[in-house]
Amino acid sequence: MSLTMIILMLIGGWLAVAAAMLWGVLRITRRHHHSSIPAMKPADAEKPDAHHVTAH
Repeated sequence: MSLTMIILMLIGGWLAVAAAMLWGVLRITRRHHHSSIPAMKPADAEKPDAHHVTAH
């Protein structure tokens, strides 16, 4: 096997491993992604905010 073929196979293998790792990381981040803004239900939007009474 020639040196050129060995180098090309080495680079191809490295790219395959890098693509697999990137795919795995993207899959994990999509699965564990939580929205930073909670979705409000229409019923919750009509209710006023409740406040605790602090004075006696």
